[in-house]
Parts: sequence; C-alpha cells; structure tokens
Amino acid sequence: VNGMEIYSMKIDSKVTSRFAHNVITSRAVNRGNVSKEVFFDVELPKTAFITNFSMTIDGVTYPGTIKEKEAAKKQYEKAVSRGQTAGLVKASGRKTEKFTVSVNIKAASKVTFELTYEELLKRQFGKYEMFIKVKPKQLVKDFEIEVDIFEPQGITELEAEGTFITNELQNTIKKTFSGKKGHISFKPTVDQQRTCATCSQSVLDGDFTVKYDVKRTTPDNLQIVNGYFVHFFAPTNLPKLSKNIIFVLDTSGSMYGREIEQTKEALLKILDDIKEDDFFDIILFDSEISTWKETLIKATPENLDEARKFVRDISTQGATNLHGGLMRGIDILNAAHEENLVPKRSASIIIMLTDGLPNVGVSDTQEIEKAVKKAIDGRYTLYNLGFGSGVDYGFLERMALENKGLARRIYPDSDAALQLQGFYDEVSNPMLIDVELKYPENEISDLTTNSFKHFYDGSEIVVAGRFVDSNQNHLSVDVRGEGANDPLSYTAQQDAEQTAQAFQDQQYIFGEYIERLWAYLTIEQLLEKRITATGEEKENLTAQALALSLMYKFVTPLTSMVVTKPEENDNEEGIADKPTEVLNMYLEFLLSKPGMYVVYAKLLLIVKLISIKPSFITKSYGQTSPQYHTYAPSPSWHTSVDGDPHFIISVPQKKDAICFNINENPGTILNLINDPITGITVNGELIGDKRANSDAKIQNSYFGKLGIANKHLNVKLTVTPEMITIQNGDEKTGFTWLDSVTLQQAGLTLIINRKKNLVLSMGSGASFVVVLHQVWKKHPLHQDFLGLYTLKSDKLSEQTHGLLGQFFQPIDFTILEIHPGSDPKKPDATMIVKNNELTVTRGWQKDYRRDPKHGVDIPCWFVHDNGAGLIDGVHTDYIVSSLF
Repeated sequence: VNGMEIYSMKIDSKVTSRFAHNVITSRAVNRGNVSKEVFFDVELPKTAFITNFSMTIDGVTYPGTIKEKEAAKKQYEKAVSRGQTAGLVKASGRKTEKFTVSVNIKAASKVTFELTYEELLKRQFGKYEMFIKVKPKQLVKDFEIEVDIFEPQGITELEAEGTFITNELQNTIKKTFSGKKGHISFKPTVDQQRTCATCSQSVLDGDFTVKYDVKRTTPDNLQIVNGYFVHFFAPTNLPKLSKNIIFVLDTSGSMYGREIEQTKEALLKILDDIKEDDFFDIILFDSEISTWKETLIKATPENLDEARKFVRDISTQGATNLHGGLMRGIDILNAAHEENLVPKRSASIIIMLTDGLPNVGVSDTQEIEKAVKKAIDGRYTLYNLGFGSGVDYGFLERMALENKGLARRIYPDSDAALQLQGFYDEVSNPMLIDVELKYPENEISDLTTNSFKHFYDGSEIVVAGRFVDSNQNHLSVDVRGEGANDPLSYTAQQDAEQTAQAFQDQQYIFGEYIERLWAYLTIEQLLEKRITATGEEKENLTAQALALSLMYKFVTPLTSMVVTKPEENDNEEGIADKPTEVLNMYLEFLLSKPGMYVVYAKLLLIVKLISIKPSFITKSYGQTSPQYHTYAPSPSWHTSVDGDPHFIISVPQKKDAICFNINENPGTILNLINDPITGITVNGELIGDKRANSDAKIQNSYFGKLGIANKHLNVKLTVTPEMITIQNGDEKTGFTWLDSVTLQQAGLTLIINRKKNLVLSMGSGASFVVVLHQVWKKHPLHQDFLGLYTLKSDKLSEQTHGLLGQFFQPIDFTILEIHPGSDPKKPDATMIVKNNELTVTRGWQKDYRRDPKHGVDIPCWFVHDNGAGLIDGVHTDYIVSSLF
C-alpha cells in the first residue's frame, strides 16, 4: 500500500504436546522512490506470551529485548521525551491483542519482521483449539500458514477452518494426519486472495482455527524430559455427576432492554439443557432479593416448565444488591446439603451475572468478598459473569478465584445470549469433584496447581513440575477424585525412556518444550494468585513471576519488550507490554466545547452515605436552545454537575462530545499530549485531598502540577496552583498567580491573567490555557487545582498522541439504542467508535474557561472503564515516571 509491498507473509506453528510455538514472518519492500513508513500489524491470542521480536533492514537486525516493566518504562520514556511513538501491544477484541510496530524504510529497501509467541492450548468440548488471526490488508505474493503438530499419544482428529474461507479457498487448505503427526498448510495464490477477479482487495480477513484431539487409552499421559515433567489428565467414559446449580441474576434498572432480554433468551436455552438428575434455583437481585423457589428443586419436566414461565416474566427495576443475591444463593445451597435434599456425590455451582456495581445493602466490595468466601468455605464453585463495561471486573475476578471459579466478560453484542450459553456449556457436565494429583514431595520442586474442585467433560487437567534431581527419570502419581458412583483412586507411572521412545521423531520438537510449558503454566498461575493476594504474599508472587518471565523471555504483565529502531527513525524505541483486563471504576466525567480538548482534575465524590449511584442533574438534552459566548463561538447546553480529571473529545460534526475519566492515585503522572514533530509534550501529576475522606468510595484526585515542554525550543513550563516556572535552557524564571505578566521570547508567548488563568503559545501556533481553581484555604478536604485546555490543536502534527492528543485528529461515532439507565434521568446507549461497541451514559459537565468559579454546563456521552475501547490501549500505557 502506498508504494510499500508486503511480498511474503508466513505463519509457522509447531505444536508439541499441546504447547504451541508460533513464528510470524513478514517481508516488505519499498517500491517507491522516497522513504516510506511500513507497519507490521498482527493480532495474537490473549492467552499467548510474546517471546521474541526482531526486524531486519537491509541485512541489519534490530532485536527486541525483554526487561522488567519498570526498567523498560524508563528506557522507553527517554525515547518518549525525544518524540516517541506509543505502546506496541494493545487489547483489540474479545480474544486478541494487537502487536504493531512501524519503521521508515528507504526507497528500494527491504525489511523483514519476525514475531514469536507461545501458548498452551486448552482443551474444551473434547478438542484443543489454536486460533490464528489473518489480516494482511493487501494481496501478498507469497502467503502461507503452516501448522505441524506432534502428539506422543497419537492424533485422532484434525480440522482447520477459516471464517473467510470461500468454496474456492476450501481446496487450498491441505490437511493430513497419521499416528503422532499432523500437518496443515494454507497457501492461496494472489488470484485466490482477491475479493473478485479484478479486485485488489484481499479476502483474507478473519479467524483461521485449527482443532484436534489425541488418543486416550488411559486417563493420564505423563512425559519426562531433562528434569521436568508434564501430566495431562483427561479420563473418558465416566458417568456424569448430577449438579446443583444456582443462577443469581442482576435485574436492576441498568439491565433494562437488550441486556435482560438476552439474559432471558440464554436462560431459556440453558433450561432446555438441564438434566433431569440436576437440581436448580433462580435468584434475582435489584434493590430487593426474590427467589423462584425457597429450596433447590429437581429438574423434572414440570418444574422446568414452571421455571420457563418465571424467566419469561422477569423484569428490571431498582438498584443493585449484589451481596444480598449471592448470600441468598449460598444459603439455599447450604440448606440443601445440610438437609440432604441433593445427592452426596454432586457438583454445586453458583453462576452470578451482573452489569454494574453493588450500591444497596453491603456495597463495599472488600466486605462482600470476605463474606462470600466465608459463606462458601471451599464447598462450591462461583462463576462471575460481568455484562458490559459497567462492572468492576477486578472485584468479580478476585471473588471468583477465591472460590475456585473464574470470571468472564460478556460483551454487549448481538451474540450476548450465545456467549452466556457457551459459558454454561463449558461447566454443565462435571464428571469428577475434588480431584487431587499427588506426587512424591521429596522428588518434586516447583509444582503447578495440582488440586481441582471440578473436572468437566471434554476438558483436561494439566500439571507440570521440576524434579529435585534433574537426572531423575521415573515418576509415579496418585490420582484421587470423587465420581458419580464411586471414588476414583489409582497410581500412574512413567519413565523418561518411555517418553524418549514416544518422541523418536525429533524434527517436530522445538527446544526444551516441557521446561517452557512448565514455565508458561507456572507464570500464568502465579499471576492469577497475585490477583487475590495482598502485602508480602503479593510481593513474593510478583518476584517469582517476574524472575521466570525474564529467565524464559516471556512478555507478561510484569515485563516489557523494548524495540529499538534504526538511527534514521530518530533512535525511536517502542515498548511491547502485555495488556491486563482493565478494572472498571464507576466514575463520572468532564466536558469541553466543540473544537476544544480539556482535562480536569477534581474527582467526583462517590459517597457511601448516599446509597444510590451518583446521578447527573440533567435537562432534556435534545431540546435546549444553543447559547453563544464571546469567548468561544460555539453552542453550549445547560445543566449542572461538578467536574474532575476528565477528558473531553468534542465532535463538531455531531454537535456533541464524548468524555471519559481516568482514576489513578495521587502522585501518578499521565502523558496528556505528545507530538514528536513539533517536539511538544504535556504531562500532568495528580494530587489528592488534604486527608482521605472516610465517606468516599473513590478518593478525590486533582491535577496539581502540569509540565509543558517544547524540546525544539528547549523550553519547559511547570505550573502548580502556587507557582509558574519557565526554564529556558539553564535559565529559570518564576512567577506567582498574583502576577499579571506578558512574556515574549523567540517562538513563545506567555500571558498570566492574575489569579485566573495563563495562556501559552508555542512556535507552531499551538496554544494552551491553564485555569486556576482556588478553594477556601481552610477547607478541611479540598486543595487548589488546575485545568488544561488546548487551543489550535490543528497546529500540532498528525502524529500527536497521549491521553488527550490522540483525539486531535477527527473522530466519528454512532449512537444506537438509547434506553433508560440505572438512573432514569441518565440514559444509557450503545456507541460504535473505533470499531468497538461500548455502553455509554449521557451526562453533563462544566466548561470553566469563561467562569472558573461556576462554569458553563455542557452534555456528553460518558465512556466507562477508564476510557476502555475509546482510548488506544489501556490507561496505564499513559503513566510516565516524570513531568519532563
């Protein structure tokens, strides 16, 4: 595209005993006669860890180096201060993360990109699945996917399919398997890649999926190689356990409309699948708690019919008493077991679905976690499903992990009912409970998790470990579990010689694969344990996971990969991080005028004393008449809400705005604007209140310091509510807000309007207004703070980034399905923006440019979850270590 031709793209996957080692190689040439920027842009499974990246330009290789996140960040920030691009890895969908790197290539030059990532393939519904995202964005002369699988147990089935595969392309998928080996190749010609005979667009855009399973003559497969072992456990032909299942459903007002309809649709289909030996109940929570039955009921046809009627009549109202709903469910399960209403050998499961935060009854999430853990006491499994972006996902995940379950996001899409049903299918067939795999303690060190509450049909338990004596070549394991009719108990054995015989064909095996599998699984489990840990335990888990990530060169949430580019790219460095699931804080927001961008910092109080979600005072936003002000000739609308570090993106063509909020601790420094071309950067440091407010759920934070720099002019301006300091090279000049100043020097104008604001104009014409907010000096809580407005943002380059800067280029969005939110005065809607579908809330915010004391009220659509889905990457990508 644009003179850059990708002439080769190869995706090479080698799978040995479920562990996949994938290498993506892309080669491009600049056919133009001037330097061009080329992008290497691939999507990877979220479950994978990147292990290596390099680019080779005209024979010179530039490798990526994996470092501790903090060390990488410092190295990266030095590059940022020289005008640097943003992070390289971003969450980009339900199952994927996007890795992007760009580099300038001279005319006629070639570049080769090579990315390696690894993952352990998990078994679901009786098959292992490997997922490859295919999206070359242009016709590629030499395009190939090649997958080699080696399974010592032997392969029983192998399939490959693509969402983009047409009838003609079907024949280009070559698939063979026999014995222990399987091979898949997909190599379409350029003509086969076209969307039509004369088209230049590529049909290759979608998911390529490989699924397979292995022979199972015994329930176990043990493999021993070079001092490490892996144990795969997946018994077949067991009788199904009956299950006791409690559905705990959020029916608060925010579930109104599509969400509750999809939940009901999924639940009706689930009721069709419940077995007659199962017991179940349904609990609904809004402000009150209601149950279908007071005890668990057997799933007879008559009872299921009655349950279907109950589900069809579910409606939404009120607030969110999540604690009350869960505790009622646990009480019903406890009573059923105590009174022997359910079989002794049965699996008890709670599935809880919510779309918001608890705000009635017990609303402190830590208290809820403690109470639920104490009540369940290890007896039942809790699965938490978070619907949409209004949930505190971190809270749901911690609570599920503490109770031997897991959390899952349900995306508010047209297929939400299928997502809910799919999750139920995964856990609907328990075969064993209380499974424990015991290894000789004196022989094994560093064992991964070896006890499991449930084993589900079609899944697999994987345990790996390291021998104390690396020369040990024999292992026995005692397997224990409770089945539907009898206890399961036997001993399995294996020696290294048997493994070696099974592995005679060495061509398929890469490196120390069992050792890497053990490291991958150990890191994954340490990171999971870290979610619920605190204090010293969390520090120890972090240290262990970090040491392993560095030793085995995995990009995990604790490490980053720094990519250095050639000198003609201004020594640019990129940083590749592993995105983590964004925690959602229920925050409100701030807004600016069309053509303006604003960041404000007085976080709204969310007060425990008021047991409802914070509301906006809104008027009918569609019918207010525009008002014009001399300061900024653009329309504004009326109402009132206080403001905070809030970001506003005005969208003039819509006569509307989008806003979002970032919730971080005092002392955090955020990169707001970063323009590598003009050399302008703006960073802001958060401060807190004078003391913590014991009534507030989320503590106030403000922008207490702003740093505006222009590296071309060698100028740095530091602004606090007390002082304004300008540093020109080694010269420093200081002013206070009591001064009235107009300062002009080469390429820069600074005007201070006493006790109100300052205006700074820089070489390129870009201007910034900093507004001073002063509070009563004896106020017991609040401090003075600052607001920042950007004028003439079009004078900054197209490469401008940062929390604010990324929106200086036009952005478009579509609003669908406006419907009542949890507060009737504050409607919710679905927003399509940047190809993401987000749940947004209508609200109002003040513009303080004209009147720093009272402000003018303006409406916007608020994006929850720290701007997730709207901002590039996640908000933590924008945290920097210093003001300059």
